[in-house]
Amino acid sequence: MTSAAASFRTGVIAVVGRPNVGKSTLVNALVGAKVSIVSSKPQTTRHRILGVRTEDDAQFIFADTPGFQTRYKSALNQAMNRSVTQALAEVNLVLWLVEAMKFTPADERILPLLPRDKPVVLVVNKVDTVANKADLLPFLQKMAQRFAFAEIVPLSAEQTKDAARLPAILKPYLPEGEPWFAEDDITDRSSRFLAAEIVREKVFRLTGDEIPYAVAVTIERFEETPGLFRIGAVVWVDREAHRPILLGHKGEHIKRISTEARQDMEKLFDRKVFLELWVKVKGGWADDARLIKQFGYE
Repeated sequence: MTSAAASFRTGVIAVVGRPNVGKSTLVNALVGAKVSIVSSKPQTTRHRILGVRTEDDAQFIFADTPGFQTRYKSALNQAMNRSVTQALAEVNLVLWLVEAMKFTPADERILPLLPRDKPVVLVVNKVDTVANKADLLPFLQKMAQRFAFAEIVPLSAEQTKDAARLPAILKPYLPEGEPWFAEDDITDRSSRFLAAEIVREKVFRLTGDEIPYAVAVTIERFEETPGLFRIGAVVWVDREAHRPILLGHKGEHIKRISTEARQDMEKLFDRKVFLELWVKVKGGWADDARLIKQFGYE
């Protein structure tokens, strides 16, 4: 290995935390593009998604993991938890996100999962929501007593400039080595996968609490022609009653989901997208291990 290569650092960083604490928002901010979907609905992220940030002397490979599930023991949640524990076993560094001024029982249950043989950086997110910043110091001091963190970093993942402080803090903990990905790669996921995730995000964002988290999206057609993707996707729900809610009056709801998903795809893929969506029912799929695998969650 040349001296130039020896000075380059590359490593995989697991981003873990309870559901809805800002993991995907942080990964997207660090990568500079939407590679992991974001919504206010818990359990949005279901896969381990790699986001890649490359600098002159380092490559950061962020594994955005599902929020660790402790409430429900469905086949889907069990698959998501396996993704988290596998990520923790295979990485060089762990980022554990907690919310400023809020340490919940769900956070407490993650503590025993943190590795003792790898550096763990605590990211205290959403500090912009704390009215009295003087209250932060006692909270940070209490967190420092819970675990031997390599670093404790307060920030707001929604403020890109704030999140941009993080790579310089993480870089010394990465091992020396050549980059794994090309300089312009931002994820290991395919365009087909990202398209399905964008549709699922729009379903969550635009249906609120009317549709529960048991929604899956499969890509039935993905055709690439010069300057154009033609995509056909099925949105799966687990109850017949959810289908008319998703479609909306005269199909207005699904049309809005399709329009906003298409716009996000065109921005991410940098080309025109023709998108068709269908809504189908597959009862009880989130509790069916066979269907979990069929929908790509194993």
